[in-house]
Amino acid sequence: MATTTTATAPVLVAGEALIDVIRSADGTREHPGGSPANVALGLARLGVPTAFLTALGRDARGDTIAERLVRDGVDILPESWLLPATSSAVAAIQPDGSARYAFDIAWTLAERIELPAMRHVHVGSISAFLAPGADRIEHLVLTADADVTVSVDPNIRADLVGDPRAARDRFERLSARADLIKLSDEDALFLYPERSDTETAAALAAHGAVVAVTRGAAGSLLVSGDAVAEVPPITVVVADTVGAGDSYMAALLAWFLTSGELRRRPRSAAELADAGAFAARAAAITVTRAGAEPPRTAELPQA
Repeated sequence: MATTTTATAPVLVAGEALIDVIRSADGTREHPGGSPANVALGLARLGVPTAFLTALGRDARGDTIAERLVRDGVDILPESWLLPATSSAVAAIQPDGSARYAFDIAWTLAERIELPAMRHVHVGSISAFLAPGADRIEHLVLTADADVTVSVDPNIRADLVGDPRAARDRFERLSARADLIKLSDEDALFLYPERSDTETAAALAAHGAVVAVTRGAAGSLLVSGDAVAEVPPITVVVADTVGAGDSYMAALLAWFLTSGELRRRPRSAAELADAGAFAARAAAITVTRAGAEPPRTAELPQA
């Protein structure tokens, strides 16, 4: 997988796309999902040119996922059509709106992939940890051209990542190359149970990346070097939390890509606060809707 870049090249998101089978007190419904797919959709809806490398089946579920992404401007790489059946996840919605997942997923990538020119790569979630595709994702990140920036969201699914120590090692190899890292407080606890999420953010930021830790209804924390910003929660009526973290990730990435250079450099607390507030508004809009439905630019004016 060779890469070339230009200043106007799209963001490449690489990772799983699947169908969320959402079960709640109101019944069962199917909705396109997968954390990287949601991030790709969120970026495209915010006006960021986005290409997507994934693994889909030539079936009704694959067609549903593709139609939704393409409708909002995501360019799905043709090598993405390689599975015998599209993956799925059953999301059981709890009384507080949170979701518990069970997965039926195959994650691999085509042997030969013609990557487009790109200025940024985003990876994470199941695809960054589940073999055999995880090795290809890591290779993609670690061999990207030096002028390509990188973002990582581990979005840990404990039942799928295998050995926690191996997952932590892989995350650290990816995050060492990353310019932007977003993780939830639950991700931080899984990866570094001996630390607080604040300590984890500071340790990751010491390598130069901007680090964001989402804390659900408690808001979020952003760190860059010695600069720290605590972003308060936004109170809304929650339909469900499916895709909230992905909307936060997409908006945070869009904010940095459109408001200035993402490459590693010190950020002020004020800049971090603005970026976090923008991302929090995107997540707040998403949780008022059923399924992963990130906002569009008209719903989320730039701070």
